Amino acid sequence: MSLLLRTLGICLLLAFPVSGFIEGLYCGRENCYDVLELTRSASSGDVSRAYRKMAKLYHPDVKQGSEAKEEAAKRFTVIASAYEVLRDDESRKEYDYMLDNPDEVYHHYYNYFRRRYTPKVDIRIVLVVLISLISAAQYYGAMSRYNEAIDHFLTVPKYRMRATEIAKEEGLFLSDKESKKRNRGRSKDEIRLEEENILRRIIENKMDIKGVYSKPTVYDILWVQLIMFPKTICHLVHFHARWFVKFNINKESLGEEEKEYLIRRNMSLSADQWTQLDPEERQEYMDLELFESNKFKVWKKEKDDEMKAKLADSASYKRYRRWMKKGGAGQITFMED
Repeated sequence: MSLLLRTLGICLLLAFPVSGFIEGLYCGRENCYDVLELTRSASSGDVSRAYRKMAKLYHPDVKQGSEAKEEAAKRFTVIASAYEVLRDDESRKEYDYMLDNPDEVYHHYYNYFRRRYTPKVDIRIVLVVLISLISAAQYYGAMSRYNEAIDHFLTVPKYRMRATEIAKEEGLFLSDKESKKRNRGRSKDEIRLEEENILRRIIENKMDIKGVYSKPTVYDILWVQLIMFPKTICHLVHFHARWFVKFNINKESLGEEEKEYLIRRNMSLSADQWTQLDPEERQEYMDLELFESNKFKVWKKEKDDEMKAKLADSASYKRYRRWMKKGGAGQITFMED
């Protein structure tokens, strides 16, 4: 590979002599300053004036005859290229560097094509738009999951019946006589939709949904999380520093909160997932002292062994194992689930 690069470099140097001009870059084999009849000390205003002057002389529209127009068009292209190079401070700086360092061929190619083809968009604008899109997608996805959860609860008989009882207690559902009087002239679909909306509002207000299906808040979106990031870091540093001082240096006994934290960490559960567990189940974990690593490892191994034993007796799992031994998803099979 190194030999290939050296050979390519030699070919480029032979093709483009060390004169400061490279075919296909900037003004090609001509000096952009000479094209506009300027010196390197010319100001931006001088560049603009020189371009207007040369454009009047070589614009194809001012020439007569097809050959003259064709020659003028070629020259005008070079003039326009020179103007584009010299009017921009960064481009002019790179061009001057090429003139002063003609042997750095690769560097000049990189600078030229990077400036020519890289989108001229402020990276800050790109980041703002990207973060905004991610935040909107986050909120939309969370709200969709929350609505799916509410729709599911509406189909569960015990939740639907309880919501109906609450609606009657609060007077949201009228008696049959009052309902007939009020709904006179309305279609069955309109009446059913109104009742569904009432039950839905009751479930939303009374049902405390946690975890991934919980109702989204502004704190769940990326923008707010980025803004709150310094506070989050400070909170984590304070928490771990306090933990180290209290329990590693002062050797204090663990409190209920600290024990729950260690159990959650051992079981890889978030705070929301922990609160969703049945209180009796949480108390069982506390009684088993799963906050101690050794006891948790023993408990985890027992649970894994129980799961393996159940799977070994499962007919569907046995079929799955046979299916995997035969090639899994890569095989053609008529096996039923």
